Amino acid sequence: MMRDGTGVPLRLLPWTTPDGRPCYLSSDGEGGRLSRMADEVEAELLGSAAYVLTAARTLLDEPGTGKQELRFAGVRLAEALGDALRIAASRGARLPEEEG
Repeated sequence: MMRDGTGVPLRLLPWTTPDGRPCYLSSDGEGGRLSRMADEVEAELLGSAAYVLTAARTLLDEPGTGKQELRFAGVRLAEALGDALRIAASRGARLPEEEG
């Protein structure tokens, strides 16, 4: 888990820099403006992933689906999986640490 200079954990945000590097938020609370915005973006990305999965399953069930359609679906599925993994990592890092 990344931390800021004072030891506060950084939140991995659901977006990246223009060159693809991760973005982090340093805050001491969950109710801040950027935290709420990140929560909303996460919800949108997960909703989009569910839609992509449903659409891909429909394409895969069709015997006549063409190569270009399958490639398009695969690319969208990879994007959705990447988003979901980033969200899972962010949320996992914010879970309270177990004592023991």
